[in-house]
Parts: sequence; C-alpha cells; structure tokens
Amino acid sequence: MNDIAISVTPAADQTLTFDVVVRDARGESRHRVTIEAGEAERWAKRGAEPSDCVEAAMQFLLDREPSAFDMRVIRRYFRQFDDAFPGYLARSRRRPGSGA
Repeated sequence: MNDIAISVTPAADQTLTFDVVVRDARGESRHRVTIEAGEAERWAKRGAEPSDCVEAAMQFLLDREPSAFDMRVIRRYFRQFDDAFPGYLARSRRRPGSGA
C-alpha cells in the first residue's frame, strides 16, 4: 500500500495501550491497540519502544491485508460472524445516513 501514514499516541487512560490512526488518500481509520508488558520487554531488548512496536505491527498488517475483500472472508477469521451479523445489520439500518 502506498502513501499510508500511521500515527500512534499513548492512551491517557491505560498503560501499554495506544490510539492509532491510519491515513491514506481515501480517508482514515482509528484503532485501539494494546501490547502486553512481556511483549514490550521482549522488543525493548532490541531498542524498540512500545509505540514503535505498535506502529510496526500495524504496518505488518497493512502490508498483508487487502484493501478490498469479499464478505465471506470475515467468516474465516470470526466464527461468530453469521450469528452476530444480523444484529449489526439491524443497527446499520437504523442509523441516519446509512443509505438504507
């Protein structure tokens, strides 16, 4: 993916938790990412700060995750998708501006 900016900010309310904003030409997405203390210590031995680890992990995912996918792919990663989806669909229909 080209021209992606990843911004990582420590969350004010939790240790080893970060607010991440991913921006590209199409817009931005926001994520809350945590790192376990042991994982942070593991990478600190290589000179990496926890925020560096989070940014690198996001870049790893973005390099591998397609920007477009078929909805059926979701079910491969989340078994509960078929059971949960009707509730999400109903909420989407009630939201103003949802196009439904």
